[in-house]
Amino acid sequence: MTEQETTVVDFWFDPICPWAWIASRWIHEVEKVRPVTPHWHVMSLSVLNEDKEGLPERYKELLATGWGPVRICIAAEQQYGPEVLDRLYTALGTRFHEEKAPRDRATYEAALAEAGLPTHLADAADSTEYDDALRASHHDGMDRVGYEVGTPVISVNDMAVFGPVVSPIPRGEAAARLWDGVLLIAGTDGFFELKRSRTRDPIFD
Repeated sequence: MTEQETTVVDFWFDPICPWAWIASRWIHEVEKVRPVTPHWHVMSLSVLNEDKEGLPERYKELLATGWGPVRICIAAEQQYGPEVLDRLYTALGTRFHEEKAPRDRATYEAALAEAGLPTHLADAADSTEYDDALRASHHDGMDRVGYEVGTPVISVNDMAVFGPVVSPIPRGEAAARLWDGVLLIAGTDGFFELKRSRTRDPIFD
């Protein structure tokens, strides 16, 4: 495939979101069957919801633990380049969603080591040093799609959408068909939304 034939998909993720995790694994499946190049970016549910009132206590507790992982991802990106985000996200997401590991320093260090990154980047979890860069990355994605949605956000051919929200992970030809549908709506002027209520929990298989 030539560079001109490859479609770039920009993907904004928060490592703590199970729906973003499923969608990210779908993108990796798409890479096997379509000429796609993902570019990974960080958004933050903690940033998105920090000024919102009336959130359930359980969700507020989740958001409180969400700052560490996104700060670490941004610190890694700032120091080592955006190309490290894919493997760091994979290492973090596998631990959070598949292994049910706690969002703590030991988990962060293990993920960083697996990603080939220095474990001292875990210091960023409790630091505001990279928050300006985090907010810039977050707003880069959300400004494209609007602030009434969450993660994942994907941008293809100058159109950004929230989603896909899907469970379980589409694989093989199913992944390809969903991707072809994304390209179809991306090429439809004025397309805004398809939605229905979720009736199943995240399935990571």
